[in-house]
Amino acid sequence: MNGSTLYVAGQVAYDGTDYHGFQLQRNVATVQGVLESALQALTGVTIRVTGSGRTDTGVHARGQVIAAHVPWRHSLLALQRAWNAHLPPTVAVRQLRLAPDDFHPRFSAQWRTYRYTVYDHLVAFGATDEVPPNHSPLTDRFALHMRVTLDWVGMQKAANYLVGEHDFATFGQPPQGENTIRCLRQAEWQVVETNLPSLDNHPGRCLVFTVTANAFLRHMVRNLVGTLLAVGRGEWSPEQVKNALAARDRALCAPPAPACGLVLESVTYPVAMNPWV
Repeated sequence: MNGSTLYVAGQVAYDGTDYHGFQLQRNVATVQGVLESALQALTGVTIRVTGSGRTDTGVHARGQVIAAHVPWRHSLLALQRAWNAHLPPTVAVRQLRLAPDDFHPRFSAQWRTYRYTVYDHLVAFGATDEVPPNHSPLTDRFALHMRVTLDWVGMQKAANYLVGEHDFATFGQPPQGENTIRCLRQAEWQVVETNLPSLDNHPGRCLVFTVTANAFLRHMVRNLVGTLLAVGRGEWSPEQVKNALAARDRALCAPPAPACGLVLESVTYPVAMNPWV
């Protein structure tokens, strides 16, 4: 690295609704594509942006981590402001820092955390005319809206079977090679309070699933959530999830949950190479 080129790492937030995932693809809009286009407009040169991992079409991020070598003679703050000025409103670069020379957003990562948000419909006690709405304008881009009451206690019981090191071949495919063993240190459902500007409980109760692992298989989080939601609807028992995990058979996975509710929340790194420590 010379004196006019900075190796920087940043955290990127984006609304993935209108993007075909993070990774660069031809002839479609991707988050990596708009990040690189903005840098090219800013610097006049082609710069490759590396990400901590792919996200599927329609998946969002609050803490996607990226890195790039950028020719720049001004401050990091000025680079962050200029980069964001060239980005669309759906993508923002946050927490831009100098990165250690051996830092890699993907290969240096220790843990990745995703969150999936669901709103279910709770019928008030004694109500006979409750009709769940077909959609929820305030939340549909960032959450799954379901017209049923979910058994979140059963969903949590099933999620407990997923914690630890397992072969998750039932729930996804490896991005490369054949290794489908992953380690989950957290798989937790919570009922959370929302701060929506509404006068009632519309669109319903908010359930958030938080899952942290050393790495994920392709579509793994959405497949896990889809299977846990089958438990919540009473279609699966928690023990069926345990058995499906042990079977290592993709045919035993429930359909994946829609992408809209999924957010890449954060990526963590060893202290020695963490740009934000």
